[in-house]
Amino acid sequence: MKIQRLLGITMVLLSQRRVNAQTLADKFEVSLRTIYRDLETINTSGIPLVSYTGNDGGYEIMEQFRIDRQIVTFDDLQSILVALKGVQASLNDQEMDGLLAKIKALVARSEQTQMEEAGETLIFDTNLWYGGGLKDKSILASLRQASKNRTVVSFLYTNTDGIGEQREVEPIGLAWKGYAWYLYAYCRLRNDYRTFRLSRVSGLRVHMEHFTNRGVRMSELDARWGNQETGPSVPLLLHFRSHLRVRVEEAFGLDNVEIQEDGSLHVRVSYPNNHWMYGMILSYGPDVRVLEPAFVADRIRNQGEQIANNYKHEIVSRTCGMERT
Repeated sequence: MKIQRLLGITMVLLSQRRVNAQTLADKFEVSLRTIYRDLETINTSGIPLVSYTGNDGGYEIMEQFRIDRQIVTFDDLQSILVALKGVQASLNDQEMDGLLAKIKALVARSEQTQMEEAGETLIFDTNLWYGGGLKDKSILASLRQASKNRTVVSFLYTNTDGIGEQREVEPIGLAWKGYAWYLYAYCRLRNDYRTFRLSRVSGLRVHMEHFTNRGVRMSELDARWGNQETGPSVPLLLHFRSHLRVRVEEAFGLDNVEIQEDGSLHVRVSYPNNHWMYGMILSYGPDVRVLEPAFVADRIRNQGEQIANNYKHEIVSRTCGMERT
């Protein structure tokens, strides 16, 4: 147990600039005295620790120290390779190719043979099976480079209503969310930070102009947007037919699904009142009915009628053709 704790403390110190003893004690659920002893053990074992006093005080590993490959296990390297291969499937980036080669070089030949004989046990792939993903992968590489170099980019961005608008932005970085790539950037048109879905980006241009870092990180934006809703929240009560049980339980979670006596399903969830919510409901076709609230049910019914109207002329034409024959 102590060895595992010592290794855990070392990993924390390697991944963070400075950590105080109380934080370590809380994390590993031991006393401050135990942490002080552990830190002394780590220091005497050859990992150089430096302590600082004051409000920003704490412990950190000397900047020049680097971890040895021996502490990374064969299974660790396999997991890293799987993740990198999955990201590379979308990025198609030469730098990623080089990183993959470096990681593979850490694997001994005997281990490489073992990996080949065992075969893949895990695949991580950001590409979609049924299409709909990013068709031009060069956009990813260009935006990634622009984010690193802090160069301004411009493009035509099409929103969910099909309206295109020219944007000039300061790119911060790329994020894979759910099933799509997004650009985090400061939009000069809106004078604020925005996310742009890359499948809606066209006519990308990378400019020579460099911008000054505004001091906001991707992690901060991600946390900020993750705690915001894109519209007022609507509590829904949905009725599904019984044959959709597996799909419904996967989509909404077991805790939100109530099985009725006849086998049908009731789902209680809340979502922002936006295009996504209505599209999600319509994706279940005739197998779902909105029980609450009434205004959502009315809008779904109206959209269903509009969809049916799109085919009325075709149905009439076919009927007339059958009467002639």
